[in-house]
Amino acid sequence: MNKTIFVLSLLCVCVAARAQGHDPDSSDVFYKHLKLNELVVTGLAGDAKMKEMPSPVSVLRPADLSARSGGNIISAISTEPGVSEITTGGGISKPVIRGMGYNRVVVVSDGIRQEGQQWGDEHGIEVDGSGVHSVEILKGPASLMYGSDALAGILIFHPEPVRAPGEWGGSVSASYQTNSGQINYSLSADGNIKGWILGGRFSDKYAHAYRNSLNGPVANSGFRERAASVMLGRNGSWGYSRLRFSYFHLTPGMIEGEGENYGYAPALPFQQVRHYKVVSDNTFHLGPGSLKFILGWQRNRRQEFEESAGEPGLDFRLNTIHYDLRYQCPFGKGWKAAFGLAGMGQLSDNLGEEYLIPEYTLFDAGLFATATKSLDEWTFSGGIRADLRWLRSKALEGRFEPFSRRFPGISASLGVTCQLTPNFIFKANVARGFRAPNLAELGSNGEHEGTFRFELGNKDLKPEYSLQGDIGLDFSSRYVSVQSALFVSRIDNYIFAARNGAVSDEGLPVYAFRSGLAHLVGGEIAIDIHPVHQLHLSSAFSCVYAREKGGDDLPLIPAPRLFSEIKWEITHGGKIFNNAFVSVNLDWNLAQNHFYAAGGTETATPSYLLLGAAAGTDVVIRGKTRLSLYIIGSNLTDRAYMPHLSRLKYIGIGSIGRNLSFKIIVPW
Repeated sequence: MNKTIFVLSLLCVCVAARAQGHDPDSSDVFYKHLKLNELVVTGLAGDAKMKEMPSPVSVLRPADLSARSGGNIISAISTEPGVSEITTGGGISKPVIRGMGYNRVVVVSDGIRQEGQQWGDEHGIEVDGSGVHSVEILKGPASLMYGSDALAGILIFHPEPVRAPGEWGGSVSASYQTNSGQINYSLSADGNIKGWILGGRFSDKYAHAYRNSLNGPVANSGFRERAASVMLGRNGSWGYSRLRFSYFHLTPGMIEGEGENYGYAPALPFQQVRHYKVVSDNTFHLGPGSLKFILGWQRNRRQEFEESAGEPGLDFRLNTIHYDLRYQCPFGKGWKAAFGLAGMGQLSDNLGEEYLIPEYTLFDAGLFATATKSLDEWTFSGGIRADLRWLRSKALEGRFEPFSRRFPGISASLGVTCQLTPNFIFKANVARGFRAPNLAELGSNGEHEGTFRFELGNKDLKPEYSLQGDIGLDFSSRYVSVQSALFVSRIDNYIFAARNGAVSDEGLPVYAFRSGLAHLVGGEIAIDIHPVHQLHLSSAFSCVYAREKGGDDLPLIPAPRLFSEIKWEITHGGKIFNNAFVSVNLDWNLAQNHFYAAGGTETATPSYLLLGAAAGTDVVIRGKTRLSLYIIGSNLTDRAYMPHLSRLKYIGIGSIGRNLSFKIIVPW
């Protein structure tokens, strides 16, 4: 695996070097990679240019998201290098970055971290994909920015940008997917009246059972998703203040490999997942910098219905308060700094008759300071953060013993980027990350419905500490763009669930949480060759090799992956059809023969190749885009396959078969 990464990195550098003779004319602004490097993304000390970020960053813009299909927003971005998904059928996905998921990935939505009991396997991220305008993917330890849990990286979902004063608008969108009959529509409207900001969105999505050539229709795999949001705000010379309200409701069936329900309405067993969120986002201009204050409240309620559709067996309720106060300012020559206080408080209740984890309270706080310095072709960045998390669980007679823990953590990073030549950018970063164990890892004692296992927590678990080094080399020219990154990570006290050989009273295998010293190494390489302006030949390869010191390969590590695409951009600036394109892609997932075999926890996964295609265009009438049309095909050969990170693999259920998605977006 290490040799593979090295050879591919060397290949990318060689290709880039051969292309260096094709230096771009400085007046040509259409080079895709150069434009990407000028994008403003989330940096340590405030917004930063993408090319100045020492860690790898990917950006998905609105046009990128519109040309993709999937049952949810995580599925839509999972083809990005270094990103994968843990799936449960067609509607539930959890993000994985560089082989790490669950509480090792922080998802930021509406300016705050999404807290929805993400330790659970059988539900996804409670975010309305129709309301996501663009996505930032930050790879590598980001505990310095968001505290505990950001060992693998961050997904940042950005909402629609605020309109200019006097502007009103919105959109109506609808899509249909042939395999699961998925129907999705979304309505939005927003405007700016002399600095007063108003906006709202309503989305609805539902699907019946999906099909594949291995199982036919998969019983009880249908789902229903509904979301709504409202935003009120005020812009002024002093800064801005915005208040966002959102509601998300998902009703998925729980797939157990049996039953005869193939319709839109899930049958027993099924879930009800509701997520409420209120966020106050404020920025005030003070002196040379700005003071940012965010206060958010979230309530996540997850219910599982097994015996009766009216009485839940399992009923979790989680309330979270999030706060973030920071001051960002430039100073000196080329310096930018940020410092502040951020954290959250949580209260979890068990309202049902079944229990997996104890009720608990949590509070954490983090003090941080970061800085960046630009010096000619060099940009230096770094910082330090101190976190402290308090956790107290409650007793339940005959099931849970009360306990309390305190988890201190120190995070730090130091990075550098250098514009070696007009074509080459070198990046390097060293970061220490921190993650406190969650309640499921510490206190589980029961059947984890939908995961086909009985889980036992470990109250003696210690926090995870990672030390990771990243190194990257980017190249841009008229005809070739290359982005390459390698990383090596050591994680002390890496926590995972392993099968211990016992069987519960219900006949389920018992999984116990344990920890060890883990080593991860991997990387991503993306190449875009455009011999003419309209033609793009792109390939992206990513892989992770993860092993416990003196032990086995780690569980839930994605297989190496090569995603290649040929895209022809037919028109730009057309009078009737604009931004028209056609594309064909191959998604090659290599065999995963490095798996956690102890106790039969995992098995090997064979390789598979998926064929996809897409086409789309904007329709222009009287000089304005009146609608956008897309047709997106996936698994066109109807290949039967089971991804290594599919939770249904171990009950013999394959992933979705051939699927065509038809999408229309009408702006106004």
